[in-house]
Amino acid sequence: MQRLRAAMLLAVVAAGACTSGPPPPAATDAAAYEQGILRDRADKDAAFRAPDNDLSPIPAADRAAFPGLSYFPVDPTYRVPASLAAASANPPVVIELQTSLNTRRRMRKVGTLNFSLGATPHALTAFADVDARLPARLFVPFGDLTNVDATYQGGRYLDLDRTPTGLYDLDFNRAYHPFCVYNPTYECPVPPRENRLPAPILAGERFPPR
Repeated sequence: MQRLRAAMLLAVVAAGACTSGPPPPAATDAAAYEQGILRDRADKDAAFRAPDNDLSPIPAADRAAFPGLSYFPVDPTYRVPASLAAASANPPVVIELQTSLNTRRRMRKVGTLNFSLGATPHALTAFADVDARLPARLFVPFGDLTNVDATYQGGRYLDLDRTPTGLYDLDFNRAYHPFCVYNPTYECPVPPRENRLPAPILAGERFPPR
């Protein structure tokens, strides 16, 4: 239930931000892109802080003092095209992801997202709920070298709208922490070993700088 509530809140605050493929030429203007990211972050803070928002993971007693989320500076170099190599197994491959509550979450592998950061190729497995026959969105949990101190040790998440082309706008500036970071009662899947990137992803949500 709490994962559903978390997904609903993120859908509300990010409804205007989701992309379904590589950005069109008009979206490459750096200033407009950065302003869009900052506007979406402000909307998310407002949703988390709202006293009457039952979907907020921030405990009601703490919302008035909630200072807002912390982020790395917006960096367009962490927005890259990715191609999905769809999983061909039939029946689909289902794995159990460990969660923050030491339970297991069954999820289906949709395929592998292949992309590059700089000159270095990387890959991340994309998942969907095990019961979703035709998932509209891809769930991409990942870890990276910032998990030591700058971000949650359990990793961060990306959500992508499913595309018919298999081409995606992979934007790590939209990476977010799971809700268990703010409220330990939430059950949050931990990225599998295959989704641990051997590089620091200095984009998206982070812990407040010390």
